[in-house]
Amino acid sequence: MSESTVWKQTRVVIPVYNGGSRWREAAAALRAAVPDSTYVVVVDSGSSDGSDRVALSQGFELRRIDSTAFNHGRTRQWAVEEFCAGKQFVVLLTQDAVLDDSESITRLLRSFEDTRVGAAYGRQLPHHNARPFEAHAALFNYRQHSETRSLADAQRLGIKAAFFSNSYAAYRVPALIQCGGFPGHLIVGEDAYVAMRMLTSGWCVRYCADSCVRHSHAYSIGAEMQRYFDFGVMHAQIPELLEQFGHPEGEGMRFVLSELRYMWYSAPWLLPQVAIRNAAKYLGYRLGRAFTGLPRGLCRRLSMTKIYWSVIQR
Repeated sequence: MSESTVWKQTRVVIPVYNGGSRWREAAAALRAAVPDSTYVVVVDSGSSDGSDRVALSQGFELRRIDSTAFNHGRTRQWAVEEFCAGKQFVVLLTQDAVLDDSESITRLLRSFEDTRVGAAYGRQLPHHNARPFEAHAALFNYRQHSETRSLADAQRLGIKAAFFSNSYAAYRVPALIQCGGFPGHLIVGEDAYVAMRMLTSGWCVRYCADSCVRHSHAYSIGAEMQRYFDFGVMHAQIPELLEQFGHPEGEGMRFVLSELRYMWYSAPWLLPQVAIRNAAKYLGYRLGRAFTGLPRGLCRRLSMTKIYWSVIQR
């Protein structure tokens, strides 16, 4: 397919909630990257800071939902069903992912020239004002070289074979539908779940290192613990991910060692925080794995995704 034909077969979907100045930056970068603003659908879940007006000012299609209706997987699946019927591709971004240049999405969509590829994700670079911890996390998880992964790579990569991120990703819509779409029952990790389903269904997943966004988070130690609690909950909800691809502890240790080296050379005064941060992550993760034995109120306090615990039935 020609580039113009690919774009006609593509929709871009972005969930937004009080995106602030970063969303304004992201929206402007996105508008410069799409040939027509009508290719973009913004799903706003009750913003009170004018994020919905930012979407309209860029000419994007806007749909509003109640904040209590938002769910990482279910909302994205609803958007795919609502706006991507008859389309071949859907690109997903988050409100704080700023395209690094106007050709980023075009390069990401080229991943589908390989008919084996069911999903692709781009490289996430740290924001220009990122602090050392968030800069290292982006650099560790998103390397300089592209790769196409199949289920056979699980033996080599373990759980990293199913690594994926909806902060900046694209899906072949028929493959997404074939694999069951985005799940509505998970607290987070709908992207990793779909990547797992695609790999086990015979599709390939593409990491496109030359298609970049700026995306990183300045998490406090407490927020890191909450984030990893949610990861633990997700892993407890889909044990087949760990059964098929292995447990994350080995990858976690590689991350810690890499972080120690990075801080040693870049920010040695932060070395004491490495141990504290990673201990908080591990504690949060282990608590999340045991979430079914914890009171729901405690789960809500431990979690970053608090709205989930108001609606979940378990």
